[in-house]
Amino acid sequence: MCKPDRAKFLPEPGMGKRGEEGHLGYLLRQAGAAFRARMDHALSDLGVTPPQFAALTMAAVYPGLSSADLARLSLLTPPTVTVIVGNLKRSGALVSRPHAVHGRIQQLEVTPAGKDLLARCKRRVQVVEGQIAAGLAPTEERVIRRWLVRVATENAPAKRGD
Repeated sequence: MCKPDRAKFLPEPGMGKRGEEGHLGYLLRQAGAAFRARMDHALSDLGVTPPQFAALTMAAVYPGLSSADLARLSLLTPPTVTVIVGNLKRSGALVSRPHAVHGRIQQLEVTPAGKDLLARCKRRVQVVEGQIAAGLAPTEERVIRRWLVRVATENAPAKRGD
């Protein structure tokens, strides 16, 4: 007896429950995975992963972050950030210096080479973001951005110590 090819029965993205009738959470995850794949492709020859790009971006925008701060801002786990920071330091994109008051805390700083790498990454990311926003009117894009921020901030779990 021959088994049917299951792949023939699996819906493509945009079809069935993978389309407009699907659960919002699943659709967000599906879109995130598609965006991540595009980012992987766009940054791969620069030797940068999307999590490294996120970490480098946050370190550039908020100089003096600790690795723990960077983990929170870049939505990555502390162990992942430890690996990322180590790799970015080895590549010369980041340096760390002891905090002036709390010497055990290492503050991260993007180096000139890191700033150059980040600029090259940003140009590619802008192309990817332009592709995913293609066909949207500026007002539609603003609505989507506001909605995404609201999803991320409303009813978020309380922070420790709250």
